[in-house]
Amino acid sequence: MSTPNVSSQGLSRRGVLRAGLAAAVAGIMAPGLGACTAEARPGLLTVAGGEPGGFYLEFSTLLAATLERHGVAERAVVEETGGSLDNLELLRAGRVDFAVALADAAARQATAPDADPGQVVALGKVYENYVHAVVRKDSGIRSFAELAGRTVAVGQPGSGTSLITPRLIEAAGLTPASGRSPASLKTITVRNLGLNDGLAALRNGSVDAMFWSGGVPTAAIAAAHQELGLALLDLSDLLPGLRARYGAFYDRVLIPAGSYVGMPAVLTIGVANLLLCRMDLDERTVRRTVELLVGHPEELIPRSSVGVQFLSQESLINTAGIPLHPAAADAYRTLHG
Repeated sequence: MSTPNVSSQGLSRRGVLRAGLAAAVAGIMAPGLGACTAEARPGLLTVAGGEPGGFYLEFSTLLAATLERHGVAERAVVEETGGSLDNLELLRAGRVDFAVALADAAARQATAPDADPGQVVALGKVYENYVHAVVRKDSGIRSFAELAGRTVAVGQPGSGTSLITPRLIEAAGLTPASGRSPASLKTITVRNLGLNDGLAALRNGSVDAMFWSGGVPTAAIAAAHQELGLALLDLSDLLPGLRARYGAFYDRVLIPAGSYVGMPAVLTIGVANLLLCRMDLDERTVRRTVELLVGHPEELIPRSSVGVQFLSQESLINTAGIPLHPAAADAYRTLHG
């Protein structure tokens, strides 16, 4: 991944679908997709998604519909999950064919003691995830440091949020409060709550902040903001500590002004979001899926998205050190040279 930078691309969905790439792909892809329809295709493909109201589930639902529409499989379905860690376990177990997961979670899985090297591989980086540190605007909390001594929702077990939030707490020089020691100025009390439960807890005052790693805007957060009035904390000061301890999976990125109605721009932490499969997924399915990522990206961008770093030519092959499936690498070479 590149050195830390501020991504202020705030691009429209049309902006990332560069005209030159679209034209080139149209010429290469149109006959290719039609010619492949006679090939044997899977009866069913399953995509591991995420929580309702989050981008994983939105993107995975669009992907499944596109796989069906273009004849990659006779049928494609989505499985609701807790997020990245759940998705990786389902993929490793062979219970799903595709999974969306954060690069840091995929890297941790790849280095686990029981990991099968090369078992999980990438088809491409499909978008950027943005870590949201969400507080009520009327809380008076303006910085991560002010969460010391408070209670926060850190994502449900199995989510990518539950992986990065403890790392953020550590980078801030704080520690999670244990059940045996009360919260103090150096600790944060953590609750394992996902997106929707975390927002409910923020609403009823049982947590002071909630963390979420997802696209911009996340629909459930946008809806809660309309009701409650929310604010996002700047996390960019934590980036050097994160990269020093865990590597270059993390970048400084900008949530553009107005992504959530009336909210100013805020710097936060970004993580590459990858579409993954197992090495043993058949080459034809892998190739056809890559062709859809390149040739039909407009079908894969959630309507609620502001289109930041979605499926662009430059970012698809930037898989943060997670190797591409060999058939995916061949497909990109064919399409891009």
